[in-house]
Amino acid sequence: MGSRTARVVATLGAALAGLALVGSALAPPATASPPPRPAQTDAAGCRSSPDQQPGTSVLHTIQSGGRDRTYQLHLPKDYSAKRSWPLIVAFHGRGNTGAGTEEFSGLSTLPAVVAYPNGVIGTGDGDRQAWEGAPYAAAGVDDVAFTGDLLNSLDKTLCIDQQRVYATGKSNGAGFTGLLACRMAGRFAAIAPVAGAFYGQNGTDCHPSRPVPVIEFHGTADATIPYGGDAARGLPAITDWAAGWAARDGCRAEPATSSLGADVTESTWTGCKSGAEVRQVAIAGGGHTWPGAESYSGGGVTTHTIKAQDVLWQFVSRFRLPAR
Repeated sequence: MGSRTARVVATLGAALAGLALVGSALAPPATASPPPRPAQTDAAGCRSSPDQQPGTSVLHTIQSGGRDRTYQLHLPKDYSAKRSWPLIVAFHGRGNTGAGTEEFSGLSTLPAVVAYPNGVIGTGDGDRQAWEGAPYAAAGVDDVAFTGDLLNSLDKTLCIDQQRVYATGKSNGAGFTGLLACRMAGRFAAIAPVAGAFYGQNGTDCHPSRPVPVIEFHGTADATIPYGGDAARGLPAITDWAAGWAARDGCRAEPATSSLGADVTESTWTGCKSGAEVRQVAIAGGGHTWPGAESYSGGGVTTHTIKAQDVLWQFVSRFRLPAR
């Protein structure tokens, strides 16, 4: 009897073990990634046909703050409302235009919709367009509100992925992206200023709603917006500005440094909250220019070791806004 009982127990044990193996084979692995979330888009924009052809750049006008405001809009050559697209908003420097920035920046070669808004003529010598936050900006013009109006308009007319919206710019426009990161962190997934004029952005009065990934490019011989700052003009040293964002994002205090070429050094702050990251790309001997530009973008030396548009895209395209 004892022998028979032992055989029954052994048989049952083997059967249960077999069931366990079958069950484990059918069950998903514990480390399986969840399915990707659908992109956040405006349904109207994804049902609409744009009023310009893919692969073209066209000047558009919207109303904002009681003014007619304009922007140059570029659609990729394969744009289709059948899928959502990332959006880059690129802000020109003082006295430049959206069309001028498109010409030298190479941003329209990227796989994204690109909007190049135009500022309002500010103060000082000449009729030069400028952006809010600079001492020469037009009084009473709310460019932050205009940016929100622009994003809302594009959401309604184009199939934009609202989690993949990025801001870049040159000089005064680059400085304005810093202001947007402080005030509109819920609309921009990351910013990428180039030769930024960060007037008054010394770490105070900036309370973003979330950690904002940042990559900034700057020439160490920039004579217009000095790399080492200009206290008399309210311009912080670029390394201090970047370190300020690293502190704001909760990153490690000390950056790691690496070389992107003979004249290009990158400082990277990691360990930030919510997976953010801060990078500062220094161009040794570089002027007030857009790295890699094939046409005039400012005074001084232009490096061709890197192309800012390619490096910034590799960085910003890694980041998404949290789902709303």
